[in-house]
Amino acid sequence: MGTELHVDHDAYDPLTASKAMRLLQRLLEAMAAVGTIWIAAIMLLIVADVVGRNFLQMPVTGVAEIAARSVVAIVFLMLPAAALKGTLIRADFLIRMVPARHKRVLDLIDFIFSLVAVAICLIMAWSAWPDTYRAWKTAEFFGVRGVWTLPTLPFRIIVVIGSLAAAVAFLANLISRLTQNTNRKAS
Repeated sequence: MGTELHVDHDAYDPLTASKAMRLLQRLLEAMAAVGTIWIAAIMLLIVADVVGRNFLQMPVTGVAEIAARSVVAIVFLMLPAAALKGTLIRADFLIRMVPARHKRVLDLIDFIFSLVAVAICLIMAWSAWPDTYRAWKTAEFFGVRGVWTLPTLPFRIIVVIGSLAAAVAFLANLISRLTQNTNRKAS
């Protein structure tokens, strides 16, 4: 049986103690709260559609399209806070193969994970930007013209901002780990 990786989230961390980190944490938690409220709103919209469709023969127009766009937006609203807190789900099969006594190897794996995560988030933001810019310039929308439409810009902006915020969160974790390792070596 493999060893389990234990992360002590209550340990003193100079980066967490800084004003900038507390501000970042509050901002990312606010984004996640918006995502949570959005989930509740989508649930109510879907229930209204089901009730309207099955009991009143009056479905709510555009629910499927709104829900589909909303799922993506909700993920990018919630991803940065999860990244900052270290609560993302990840396959730990590689970490379990390394004995707990090899702390440096575990730290290196975490370091590489964070670097790759920062790079992926920056690539996502960079690749989403041209569509976001085009949506802004052309007033792009989705829906059925004349029946209902919704602009795509807010959804696209959330993807770009969420990706950048997640990159910042992973970078903050990386700096925090480096700071902890430096402090551990100094003592």
